[in-house]
Amino acid sequence: MNQLSTSSKKPTTERGQRTRQHLLDAAESVFGDTPFEHASISEITRRAGVALGTFYVYFPHKQAIFVELVDELGARLRQALGKAISQETTRLGKERAGFRAFFEFAAKHRNLYRVVRQAEFVDEAAYHRYYRTLGTAYARGLREAMDKGEIGRFDPELVAFALMGMADMIGMRFVLWEKPEVLDGIVDEVTELIQHGLLSPKRMKK
Repeated sequence: MNQLSTSSKKPTTERGQRTRQHLLDAAESVFGDTPFEHASISEITRRAGVALGTFYVYFPHKQAIFVELVDELGARLRQALGKAISQETTRLGKERAGFRAFFEFAAKHRNLYRVVRQAEFVDEAAYHRYYRTLGTAYARGLREAMDKGEIGRFDPELVAFALMGMADMIGMRFVLWEKPEVLDGIVDEVTELIQHGLLSPKRMKK
C-alpha cells in the first residue's frame, strides 16, 4: 500500500477531543468488523454519530485514523499494564498482574487482535511501532529484575517478546474464544509456567 501522510489534527477543546475519541471508538468497531480495504469512512462517522465532513476535521483519510487507532490502542494497553504492575514489588508479581491486565484489556477491546493484525498490511511502521514500543518497556522492566538478581540473565528483549507471544496466543485462545467469567485459573497456570517452566515440580509425573 502506498504510504500516505498520516498526520491528524489534535483538538484543543474538550468538545473536539470528545468528537475525535468518538471517531476512534467507532473506527475500532468498524475495522474489527470489516477488513480495512472494505471499511468506509461513512460507516465510521455513522457509528460515531457525526456528519461525514466532521471526519476530515480530524483525519485526512482512512489510513490516518487507522494508524492513530493502532497507536492509541497501544498507548492505552501500556497504560493499563503500567497501572496493574505499579503496586507489585516482585518480578513474578508484576508478571502475574501484567498478564491479567492484558487479558482484561483484550476482553474489553475484543477487536484489538483484528485491528493490530491488519496493521501489518495497512501500515507496517505502525505495526512494528505497536510491538516494539510495548516490547521496549517490557524489556526495561525485565532488565531491572535481572540486575537485581530476581530472574536469570537472558537477552531482555528476547524474553519480553517470548512472554508477549505467550500473552497474545493465550489471550486469543482462552479469552477471545472462550470468554471466561473468571481469569484466575488461567493467570495461575501462566504464572506457574513462567516461574518454573516445563519442569515445574507440581506438574511432573510422580
